[in-house]
Amino acid sequence: MQMVRRAAYGVRPVTSIDDSDPLFIQSIGRAAQVMAVFHDAAKPLTLNEIATRCGIGKSAVQRVVHTLRHLGYVERAEDDRGYVPGIRFLDNTLDYLRLNPLIARASPVLLELRRNVRERVDLSLRDGLRLVYASRLQSKRETFFATLVGQSVPVYCTSGGMAVMAHLDDDEVDDIIERSDRVPITPRTITEPDAIRRQVCQARDNGYALALEQVLVGEVAIGVAILGHGGRPLGAIHVAGSLAEWEADVFCKRFAPLAVEAAGAISRL
Repeated sequence: MQMVRRAAYGVRPVTSIDDSDPLFIQSIGRAAQVMAVFHDAAKPLTLNEIATRCGIGKSAVQRVVHTLRHLGYVERAEDDRGYVPGIRFLDNTLDYLRLNPLIARASPVLLELRRNVRERVDLSLRDGLRLVYASRLQSKRETFFATLVGQSVPVYCTSGGMAVMAHLDDDEVDDIIERSDRVPITPRTITEPDAIRRQVCQARDNGYALALEQVLVGEVAIGVAILGHGGRPLGAIHVAGSLAEWEADVFCKRFAPLAVEAAGAISRL
């Protein structure tokens, strides 16, 4: 199973308390720091580990964890050797998904696209240097990595990310490349700035971006940007398949027009 590496893909950490802002509530900031330490955790965390990760004293962390546990946002792990996020986080996830207007209007379009392509279809939203998956419609072959809403991938090398960058000016593209932690995810991950720029230019010409084994070995993916007011990219839709079943050019010829049509429909809505 591939490990979820969300924090490595540009998630903005909650690492400090802003003492200069008179409206900033420090206790809420500390609670957010504690909740954020689980973003890249591979196992339950002890109080000592939480305190170390968020830079807060153990006694303060103990009080925050006790409060969050009482409210259902933190739970003891099954083996009672640490803490994990609580079930109440799923309530907040549901609220975000049902109240986000882009997700609401995109859902029927994505379902129709999934019926037509019979491959995995995703919707991702841009958050800085990463794309966060807000909807994932599965195909016949999946991994744990490819099923999680909230999973994120970098903008600079993925199909959706390159499609997003295709709708930005060159200075913005260069800024994304410069600030990205361009560590290879697979042996074929593109990390060289000029190679990334060439992929972006190709996406501008084609109206979609193609990515081969950038995040998952054996995966071919098409990304098309979803545009908001003024033509600014808000995120992307992705159609992903297996290179064991598809040649890249055949995959593009068959599915790119459908993905472009679906993204256009969502953008117009």
